[in-house]
Amino acid sequence: MLEELKEVVLKTNLDLVKHGLVIFTWGNVSAIDRESGLVVIKPSGVDYDKMKASDMVVVSLDGKIVDGKLNPSSDTPTHLVLYRAFPEIGGVVHTHSVYATAWAQAGKDIPNIGTTHADYFHGSIPCTDDMTAEEVQGEYEKETGNVIVKRFENINPIENPGVLVKNHGAFSWGKDAVMAVHNAVVMETVAKMAYLSYGINPALTMNPYLIEKHYSRKHGPGAYYGQKKK
Repeated sequence: MLEELKEVVLKTNLDLVKHGLVIFTWGNVSAIDRESGLVVIKPSGVDYDKMKASDMVVVSLDGKIVDGKLNPSSDTPTHLVLYRAFPEIGGVVHTHSVYATAWAQAGKDIPNIGTTHADYFHGSIPCTDDMTAEEVQGEYEKETGNVIVKRFENINPIENPGVLVKNHGAFSWGKDAVMAVHNAVVMETVAKMAYLSYGINPALTMNPYLIEKHYSRKHGPGAYYGQKKK
């Protein structure tokens, strides 16, 4: 079932390792087939160097295992909340990459202070609020998704395809799993750049028109970066 998507999910999970975003089993990638409403995600706690496409688990949007012999990632409920809340996305990534997680542990948004950031994120990369005792002690992974969705009440998730969960780590998403990983790599890179930049100049700011220029030249009807599709 969804064999091609399983291959994609396997490859993108391995890409997290290739790009240095995870060690051990600290991360996961999923992808959704919108036509069937089914999600493919990596199994829980399986070493990356041992995973096979056949190990990927297929679940429904309500969390029922449809195909697979292994338990899905423990973060599956978070992914499912995001797929339900953001219908435009096709892939989700969760990592504990060092610099993005450092900002998450500090409870701070990653401010948009450079054109590299602005090429991919229209605004700051937001950090969620503290989770309540009820949220943590209840359906923790599901509630993690809910606090992300709450943080995006006034933020466009397509223009800002990533978030920091306070004291936890980073989530990113995209039109598919490949783009979700791409955005995760960018988020870690700009997190590191911002950390280093504030060490040099703690009073950093960026002109909003420069943010707008760099974001709009890659996104939207006036985009002109790259080659036009024939």
